[in-house]
Amino acid sequence: MNEIKDFDNLTEVATEFRYQFTREGKKQKDLVLFYAFNGTGKTRLSMEFKDIAKQNGGADTLYFNAFTEDLFTWDNDLVGDEQRVLLLNKDSEFFGSKDVSNSDGKRLIEILDIDNKIRPLLHKYTDFNFITDFNYIKPGEENSENPEKHWAVRFIREDFVDGVAQNIENIKISRGEENLFIWCFFLAIYELAIDKASGYDWVKYVYIDDPISSLDENNAIALACELASIIRKDGNDIKTVISTHHSLFFNIMFNELRIKRKTCFLHSNTTNTYSIQDTGDTPFFHHIALLNDLKKVSESDVIHTYHFNGLRTVMEKTVSFFGYTKIDEVIHGLDDEVLFHRAVQLLSHGRYSVFAPSPMTNDNKELFKNILDGFIGKYEFQFPEIFNAENQTA
Repeated sequence: MNEIKDFDNLTEVATEFRYQFTREGKKQKDLVLFYAFNGTGKTRLSMEFKDIAKQNGGADTLYFNAFTEDLFTWDNDLVGDEQRVLLLNKDSEFFGSKDVSNSDGKRLIEILDIDNKIRPLLHKYTDFNFITDFNYIKPGEENSENPEKHWAVRFIREDFVDGVAQNIENIKISRGEENLFIWCFFLAIYELAIDKASGYDWVKYVYIDDPISSLDENNAIALACELASIIRKDGNDIKTVISTHHSLFFNIMFNELRIKRKTCFLHSNTTNTYSIQDTGDTPFFHHIALLNDLKKVSESDVIHTYHFNGLRTVMEKTVSFFGYTKIDEVIHGLDDEVLFHRAVQLLSHGRYSVFAPSPMTNDNKELFKNILDGFIGKYEFQFPEIFNAENQTA
C-alpha cells in the first residue's frame, strides 16, 4: 500500500508540499503533481501555498489559477461597440515587480517585447494574432486633461473579404481562445522567471492549478507536452506544483516528467479533513475514488438524481476498457426487463445538476443501489485504504 498522510486543513497540505522541496538529500523533490476532483479545494490550496511565504514577509510563488485569469478583464466598448480589448491589471506583480523599472519609469514587462515571447507559444494552438498596448486610453477619455493609461490587448484575425485577405481588428475571441491566450501569457512569464529576468527573480516556486479548462483533448495533450518541456528547460531551478482534475493531462505529465517528483492523489474526507496518497507507478485511479463515494452515498440512502451521472461516468470508462459497444453490457444484477431499460435510459440521458439537486424517488434509489452493487460485484473493485483515511490517526 502506498503511503497515506492525513491533514486537518489545506494549510497543512500546503506546508507538506513545501516540505517536499526543502527536504535534504535524495528525498528532496523538484515537482509535486497531484490529482483531485473538482470541489476538493485545489484553488484554495494554491492560495494557501503562496500565502505561507507572504506570512513570512515576502512573495515567492508565481501561480496560475482562477485568480490569475481574473487579472484579465474585457472592456467591450458598450458605447461605440468598436474597441474590444482585454485589460490587464497592472497592479499585480504577476506582470513583474512594481519596484523594478527602467530610467523612464516603465515596468520591465513594458520593454521586454512580451508579445514576441507569447506569440510562438500561442500559435501552436490557434491562428489569431494580438498586439499589447501599454498606453491604451478608453474610448471617451481621449479628451480628458490627464487620461488614465491602461494596459490592453487587441486581438486580430485574418479573414477573407471579397476574396482578399484582410486583418479584422478589435475582435472578441472565444472563451476557449481567451483561456489559451492567458495560459500562453503565463508560460512566457514562467520562462522569464526561469531566466531570472529582472522583476521575476523573486520566484522560487510555480504553482499551476488546472490549466486546461475549456480545451479539447488535442489541445490538452499539446499543452501538457509544452509545459513539460518548459519545466525540463536547462537551468530551471524553480520548484513546481501542478494540480488537475483531468485524467489525461495528469497521465501525460506523469509520463513526461521523470524528474525528482512526488505524485499523489488528494482526497477530501467526509470529516472536512484531507488525505494524500502517493500514486507510485500507478498514477490513475480516480474512478475508484468516485465509486467509493457512490458506495457511501448508496449506504447513506441520501441519493440524488445527479449521482446517476457519476455512476454513468465510471461505467462508460469500463465499456471502453473492455471494448464493449453499449453501456447496458456492464449493467448487472437486474432481472426485470422494464427496470433494465429504465436503467439504461437514466444512465444514458440523465441531465442532473449538482447546483439544484433533487432527491431520488424510493424506487429509483433501489434501482441505483442494484446497479451499483451489481457493477462493483461483477468487476470486483478493491477500494484502497485511503478512502477510509478519515478513520485513521495521523
